[in-house]
Amino acid sequence: MELHWWKAVFVALALLLNITGLLAQTECGKAPFNTKIVGGNSADSGAWPWQVSIQYSRGHFCGGSLINNNWILSAAHCFQSSQTSSPSALTVYLGLSSLQTVNSNTQRMSVRQIINHPSYVSITNDNDIALLELSTSVTFTDYVQPVCLAASGSTLGAGTLVWVTGWGNINTDVSLPSPKNLQEVEVPIVSNTKCASSYGTITNNMLCAGLSEGGKDSCQGDSGGPLVIKQSAGWTQAGVVSFGNGCAKPNFPGVYARVSEYQSWINSKISSSQPGYVSVTTSSGSKIFSFSLSLSLCIIPFLLSLYIL
Repeated sequence: MELHWWKAVFVALALLLNITGLLAQTECGKAPFNTKIVGGNSADSGAWPWQVSIQYSRGHFCGGSLINNNWILSAAHCFQSSQTSSPSALTVYLGLSSLQTVNSNTQRMSVRQIINHPSYVSITNDNDIALLELSTSVTFTDYVQPVCLAASGSTLGAGTLVWVTGWGNINTDVSLPSPKNLQEVEVPIVSNTKCASSYGTITNNMLCAGLSEGGKDSCQGDSGGPLVIKQSAGWTQAGVVSFGNGCAKPNFPGVYARVSEYQSWINSKISSSQPGYVSVTTSSGSKIFSFSLSLSLCIIPFLLSLYIL
C-alpha cells in the first residue's frame, strides 16, 4: 500500500487526537486522598471527591455525584415535590466533608435544569435516576473530581463489595439527627433474585446491596448518592441510592438504580464532555474489569501496520 508522506502525517495526527480524546474521557474515578477507608465511619476529607450535597431552603435533602464538569447524577424521586422540583430552588455543594462547614475546598453551584428519567415510576421506583445541569462549570481539584460510570452491559455478581456514601440518617429512627460529617459504608451486592424475595418486584434497572443480618445500609438523606466499586485504575459508580424498607433491616438490602442501564439515556442528554464509562464485570466478589478505552488502543498498531504495508 502506497501513501504520500503528508497523508501519513494526517493519519498520525488523527490517531493522536483520537487517543487524547479517549484518555480525557476516562479521566474520572480518581480520589487522591482515599488511601484507606473504614465502613460505617465518617469519611476523611476529600476521600469521595465526586460526592455532592443537594440543598434547598431547609438544607441538605439528597446526594448526588459529579460525572463531568457540568453535570450531576442523582435520583428522580428527589425532585418530585413542589419544594425541590424547581432548579432555582436548588444549590449544589461540592468538596464538602461536613455540612456545618464550608471551607476553601467547597464549590457552591446553582442548577440550570433538572432532567428526570421520562419513565420514572414513583410507585415502584423504577428508573429512579435524574440529571442536574449546573449553571456554571466546576473547577476540578483534589477535592472535586468526577466519578466514572459503569458502562452498558456491566454486571456485579452477588457478594461483590461496594461502597456507599452520604449524609443520610445513621439510624432507622429518622427522628434522630442526621450526621453532619460525610459517612461511608462497605456492603456486598445482593442478587436481584434474592432481593426480590424481600421486596416482591425488583426490575433489571435496579441492583441491591446490604448484609443479610442488617446493620449497614444507606438511609433517608442518602438518596441520589453514589454506590461505587474500586478498581485498580479508580472508582466507578454502579448504583444510585433509591429506596429500601427502613434502613439496615435484616433481609432488606438497599435498592439502587443500576447505572449501566442508562448510558444511552445519559449520553443523549449530555451533548459535550460526556462522562467516562468503564465496563465492569464481577463474579462472586472477585473483580474483573476492563476499560472501554483498551479496545481503541489495541486497534492503533493494526492501523499503523496498514500504513507500513
